[in-house]
Amino acid sequence: MASAIPTAMERPHFIGIGGAGMSGIAKILARRGAKVAGSDAKESDTADALRALGATVHIGHAAAHLADDASCVVVSSAIRADNPELLRAAELSVPVVHRSDALASLMDGLRPIAVAGTHGKTTTTSMLAVALSELGLDPSYAIGGDLAGPGTNARHGEGEIFVAEADESDRSFHKYAPEVAIVLNVELDHHANYASMAEIHESFDTFTGRIVPGGTLVISADQSGAVELTERVRGRDGLNVIGYGESETADVRVHKITPRGLTSEVTVLLDGRLLTFTVSVPGRHYALNAVAALAAGVALGIPAHNLASALGKYTGVGRRLQLKGEADGVRVIDSYAHHPTEMTADLEAMRGAAADARLLVVFQPHLFSRTRELGKEMGEALALADASVVLDIYPAREDPIPGITSALIVDAARAAGADVTPVHDRETVADAIAGMARPGDLVLTMGAGDVTDLGPVILDRLSGRTRPTS
Repeated sequence: MASAIPTAMERPHFIGIGGAGMSGIAKILARRGAKVAGSDAKESDTADALRALGATVHIGHAAAHLADDASCVVVSSAIRADNPELLRAAELSVPVVHRSDALASLMDGLRPIAVAGTHGKTTTTSMLAVALSELGLDPSYAIGGDLAGPGTNARHGEGEIFVAEADESDRSFHKYAPEVAIVLNVELDHHANYASMAEIHESFDTFTGRIVPGGTLVISADQSGAVELTERVRGRDGLNVIGYGESETADVRVHKITPRGLTSEVTVLLDGRLLTFTVSVPGRHYALNAVAALAAGVALGIPAHNLASALGKYTGVGRRLQLKGEADGVRVIDSYAHHPTEMTADLEAMRGAAADARLLVVFQPHLFSRTRELGKEMGEALALADASVVLDIYPAREDPIPGITSALIVDAARAAGADVTPVHDRETVADAIAGMARPGDLVLTMGAGDVTDLGPVILDRLSGRTRPTS
């Protein structure tokens, strides 16, 4: 197994080291013995975890944070050109490496599994990491969220398999050369980087073209964009294609998904035999993610019955329908969903898991460009809730777009018959929810921004409130 540190990565400096993708790479490099340093906007548990591994983490961005002997500067697409550490790197002639190139270098000499798709990447990557670890294969992995068990988003293992989340948002997944690739779905998103579905299709074509000769593509047989991709690549020399899903055309066919509260029981038809296993998170979409993970493991030569049992050990990943706690009879659950398809899937999963509960949603739109293109669909998704609070748009890496506000979502939600309240002051959200929630209700904080921070605040407010009487 190859786990040496590339020369360029011996003393890396990460700008935005606390981010989900960046911190994973930094953790693996630190475990391999690199002298890791970096900066982030604020203190966090991730920063503390990196320091515990020996990394130097600065808070705030300043030219002085970049050491003169840095071997490279690692950036993501979110880092702006005027970042002072990036400007200092140019002055010192320190090479600048994109996050995807750094991750690709860590996979050299291993057996990479790259998990791609518009939705479900983090969950599916996590399921594989847990199952392979449970089977004693000691994989390395880099994931966009913290696993509920190990509590980390990355690991340097001694085994030969490397499982990685492959991000299509900025085309960075074109840098990987996987032995097995998973494509969960293909939809239009990331509107700042893709102008049309044609560009999305072209990008996924390039990604699947990077699969090594003799490698395998595991792909949904149900989702229309994935089916179109399958039609284009099936028959490509040196590529094995395994379709999974509920379609009669699937090679790994889902025979039945049975909801069991906050879990599901899944039965698949594989090689002419029925195989049943448990998925310890609710929702049909997560059950299908588990089937994709099963198919990918089988493609690596791992016995299906062993994998099925190990997949049952997966207990979730941070921000993917993660139970944050319960207070005064109200459960608060956190969801990373920010695209209408994801929102609908998570809301339907919650409906199925707790059919008798009222569902209250605190939704924070993510990105102005996404809201401009999909605001109407986001509002329509919120109609699945009993009541919703909608926050202002979380800008992330984007500047405001004139005329684009969360009112687009609120108006669409109301047109769809939803009970929705706009809230512009996030400090009032906990009071608003405490005034609405009754014992037995579910509260879902939803979005890819900092709405996740409101979960504990809501729980505290519920703990000390005077209970509604009606």
